[in-house]
Amino acid sequence: MSPADLALIGAGGFAAGAVNAIAGGGTFFSFPALLAAGLSPVVANASNSVALWPGSLTGAWAYRQELAGYRRYLLPMGVASFLGGAAGGLLLLGAGDARFAALIPWLLAFATVLFALSPQLSALVRRLKPSPQRLPGGPPGGGDHGAGSPAGWLAQLLVSVYGGFFGAGMGILMMASLQIGGHDNVQHVNALKNLMSAVIYSVTVLTFIVAGAVSWPHTLAMLLTASAGGYAGARLARRLQGPWLRWAVIAVGSALTLYYFAKA
Repeated sequence: MSPADLALIGAGGFAAGAVNAIAGGGTFFSFPALLAAGLSPVVANASNSVALWPGSLTGAWAYRQELAGYRRYLLPMGVASFLGGAAGGLLLLGAGDARFAALIPWLLAFATVLFALSPQLSALVRRLKPSPQRLPGGPPGGGDHGAGSPAGWLAQLLVSVYGGFFGAGMGILMMASLQIGGHDNVQHVNALKNLMSAVIYSVTVLTFIVAGAVSWPHTLAMLLTASAGGYAGARLARRLQGPWLRWAVIAVGSALTLYYFAKA
């Protein structure tokens, strides 16, 4: 691995960790960096999952105060994340490099469009739904009514399958599904998203390691910077929610989508 590859992977990892903690979409930065460093698509995706795993843990830890009010819902949602992440990881390993490479531009396009439209989709669904009441035992201020529903559990399971298979846009999918499910507090949604992402990454990491699909030199180079980025991003997200980051992620996702469609 050359010094240029090392610098590219380190920068991609820090950006991915920070962006994942703030809004999601960090894989737009880290996955292409690993591909550019010469890894095959499946190995790059597996290594990316391992590298971003500690960042998801530090991001969840930074939101521990917001998570305290959701203790009764964390176990069922965690089970959905675990099962879905395991299924997605196995699907990736079964797909192989050729099939996964052909899916990359479509997956990036889907994640980018979803990221761009998720606020509008969430607002539309909320307008079509009656205003629910807060469940007993939930966090102050309401917004927890969808967490324990079968529909909310199934949505988390499907998002987790996607996250285990690819990862790009998983945070956006999860935030959208949580908001559509009735979580109104943005900071609480971000906290739940970070914790469930950590569960998904944990099971996919174990799957990829057992399968021998991880390039450890590249992974370790990205792991440290992704962890630092995850903690820094979560600390920043609690103080700032600026539109500039959203448009930056959309621009990066659009550019990468066009690039991989042209390459394919």
